[in-house]
Amino acid sequence: MIAFTLDRLVDIINRAARAIPTWAVYIVYLIPVPVLLYLGMTGGLGREPIRALEHELGEIALQLLIIGLCLSPLRRFAGINLLKFRRTIGVLAFTYVVLHFTVWAVLDVQALDRVWQDIVKRPYITIGMAAFALMIPLAVTSNNLAMRRMGAVWRKLHLLTYPVALLAAVHFVWLSRGFQLEPLIYLAIVLGLLALRVPGLRKKATA
Repeated sequence: MIAFTLDRLVDIINRAARAIPTWAVYIVYLIPVPVLLYLGMTGGLGREPIRALEHELGEIALQLLIIGLCLSPLRRFAGINLLKFRRTIGVLAFTYVVLHFTVWAVLDVQALDRVWQDIVKRPYITIGMAAFALMIPLAVTSNNLAMRRMGAVWRKLHLLTYPVALLAAVHFVWLSRGFQLEPLIYLAIVLGLLALRVPGLRKKATA
């Protein structure tokens, strides 16, 4: 009875996922941007609105990276197929990283030379920029044309998603002041999701 109920639930989720267009996911997940900007301009983000905005955008980006990592295990272990949204989630994650970086560089630091100095001198920023740099080729090749032309190389390139998520989680832990549980939970989730992929990556390496 329980198995039947779970199978029916999975079927309902899969049918609903097939009916949802990817553009709807873009719209829903971009809603926080104008909301956060409005809150920042009206005092809703506290005494340091720029820092708060920077933090919120970065955290949403990390959450999207984690969601992207969840899609394959969901299909493998639970039979829930949401892979049609993988590219959408990746593009949204990159969008939020760009916004996170822009707020930090333009509104927080406000000087190009200081931006470079911070990247070089502050390890947590170095790690964050490394994750950002690795995301650029992923974003550029997130289209059908690149997938067709690159073939197997495209799949290997997009394995960069794994170090990106790990670097982003470490970046969040490192920049947090003092002991904070939330960043550690994010890091633990990322490590767990990556650990699930180790057997598959070993098989690919020996094939």
